[in-house]
Amino acid sequence: MNSDQASSVKLVVVDDQTAVREALAVMLDLDDDVDVVATATNGEEAVAAVAAHGPDVVLMDLNMPVMDGVEATGRIRAASPRTTVVVLTTFEDDESILAALQAGAGGYLTKDAGRDTILQAVRSASHGQAVLAPEVQRRLLTLATHRPKPAAEQAAMLTAREREVLRLIGDGLRNPEIAARLVISEATVKTHINNLFAKADLHSRAEAVRYALSVLPPDGSEQRP
Repeated sequence: MNSDQASSVKLVVVDDQTAVREALAVMLDLDDDVDVVATATNGEEAVAAVAAHGPDVVLMDLNMPVMDGVEATGRIRAASPRTTVVVLTTFEDDESILAALQAGAGGYLTKDAGRDTILQAVRSASHGQAVLAPEVQRRLLTLATHRPKPAAEQAAMLTAREREVLRLIGDGLRNPEIAARLVISEATVKTHINNLFAKADLHSRAEAVRYALSVLPPDGSEQRP
């Protein structure tokens, strides 16, 4: 370890996989700008390591026993605001990304990142700069530009007939049965379904059934057009 270099970035490496944790620690500690002051196998140990060593940056895995990386990130940021957490994980799904960033992570990388990318992320994070892998940036942009409207707002956009069709879908009726019940053609039923699916951001009939149960009044009192 480079503990004699006061100007080095003090780093804690957190990962429950021994091989990954030790490889990262050795690889990063070889750099003159980085001093790995501790490693941890779970979020609880990470919180304790931060309290003991006051690192500049924590390289944090997410899926770990005892305490996961999201909870650990929140606790570290609350107790040590000057410490930046950079997530390094195999997970790049929307839920994991948002949970980590909402907990206070200042960076998010996936484990296919190379040594130079990780080192640059650690250096940047030590200066308070946000660090996001390109694929994570793309997912966040997609989320920001395609954020679904709240269910109540979506439902308010439906016409009375679309709501009626939605209720019948929720009751388990198929298109021919809906057409017969409403005395309209199947083509018209399909048009109403396409419209309500687009407005409510639905992608399957199963989603439509759940949506109907969540937004329509239970008494069946849908206003006719």
